[in-house]
Amino acid sequence: MSVRAMEVATTTRIVRVPMLIGGEWRYGATEYEVRDPYRGEAVSLVPESTAEDLDAAIAAAVAAKDAAAATPGYERAALLDRVGRLLAERADTIAEIMTRETGKALKDSRAEIARSRDTIRLSAEEAVRIQGEHVPLDATAMGAGKLAMLLRFPVGVVAGITPFNAPFNLAAHKVAPALAAGNTIVLKPPPQAALVVHKLVELFVDAGVPAGFLNVVYGNTVGPLLVRDPRVDFVTFTGSTRVGAEIKAASGLRRVALELGGTGQTIVHADADIEEAAPVCARNAMRLAGQSCASVQNIYAHESLYDRFVERVAEEVRKLRIGDPLDPDTDVGTLIDEAAARRVESWVKEAVERGAKLLAGGGRHGAQIEPTLLVDVDPTMQVVCNEVFGPVASIQRYSDLDAMFRLVSDAPLGLQCGIYTKSLEVAIRAARRIRSGAVIINGTSTWRTDQLPYGGVKNSGIGREGPHYAIREMTEERLVVFNL
Repeated sequence: MSVRAMEVATTTRIVRVPMLIGGEWRYGATEYEVRDPYRGEAVSLVPESTAEDLDAAIAAAVAAKDAAAATPGYERAALLDRVGRLLAERADTIAEIMTRETGKALKDSRAEIARSRDTIRLSAEEAVRIQGEHVPLDATAMGAGKLAMLLRFPVGVVAGITPFNAPFNLAAHKVAPALAAGNTIVLKPPPQAALVVHKLVELFVDAGVPAGFLNVVYGNTVGPLLVRDPRVDFVTFTGSTRVGAEIKAASGLRRVALELGGTGQTIVHADADIEEAAPVCARNAMRLAGQSCASVQNIYAHESLYDRFVERVAEEVRKLRIGDPLDPDTDVGTLIDEAAARRVESWVKEAVERGAKLLAGGGRHGAQIEPTLLVDVDPTMQVVCNEVFGPVASIQRYSDLDAMFRLVSDAPLGLQCGIYTKSLEVAIRAARRIRSGAVIINGTSTWRTDQLPYGGVKNSGIGREGPHYAIREMTEERLVVFNL
């Protein structure tokens, strides 16, 4: 039996997950269980990597970084092409593993795998497009007659830390651009979703990734040590604002890319098409059980259409089906675990106790939260001012659009904002006035496709993700001047 898929003899199938260090699979001295949040069954045994494991992983990445940098772009692209073809063959199996491990609805897991194929393909294409620029020097007398070029080179060793909410695709967004850029990488996946990330790592190994180019450690212990290690040249992290701030403080002068949280603002202006906006707002608030940094959380509807809009959104939310995440007809799966569901439930109860009105949902069934819609909320309620990370949305009315622009711009988090309007003038004003990582016209805060420069401003992060932009982050500029 392959070491990558060793099974433990129990009443349910449990897979032992190994680390990948210097091209070798290694099991941990200690392991922890990951359980299916819907069924409660054990899914995997995951190593709790030690400081010694991490040291070996970083040493392997350092030893391989010159070879990675010297690998021609066409070879990097060919490796990623092979990974993409293997993913296509194994997509259904990997999607089912993701659903079992995270409680994500199967339809969402399948969509994530499809997007991951795009991420890997785009990274392969970008591997042969890394370029610098010519710097014209004849703009000054001192520079006239000389030649200057700004070239791009790999940073070296990348540390990638990824979250549980899109475990496969967000790991692909770290690994594929890092290798495409000619770096080596030490990846620390989320403790809750190690097995599905291991399946991604298997793809790279089976596609022929050289030893040391990709190294993987697991657990709760090694993350802070990885970020602080001076052998790491660049840190890329997706997760909470709190942890992102800790990483920024620990990184010193090294560069980082931080994709952090948001509160999902979407504005529905007076001229919006309710029949277009309401179903999308409802679905994008509850999709992935609300566990998305850009999930629709705070909807602001103009007073002239507020009542009709609220009624339509409530109708759509009530249609959404919860249940077994492995059932293809389930719309909303579980949260990552019951503790997360209890927290979301407590925030909803707090809002209702303080005067919010519950129009749909509000109940909890183990790790599952019913799709929940609130009105009459207060800006100081947890469900409004903090990232819920659950299937909960609130709708507030507004009258002054400029005041709305100020409200969104002044909020501490600024990942993405959506606005529905038929007015080109309003759309342009929104683009110019709203301080956010992205302004989505006639769409919600959730909209993203994988080639876009995705990331936030303010407390929502630093830098941009998406293969082209991640590669730009993971390379450094070097100025070369020829005195002729």
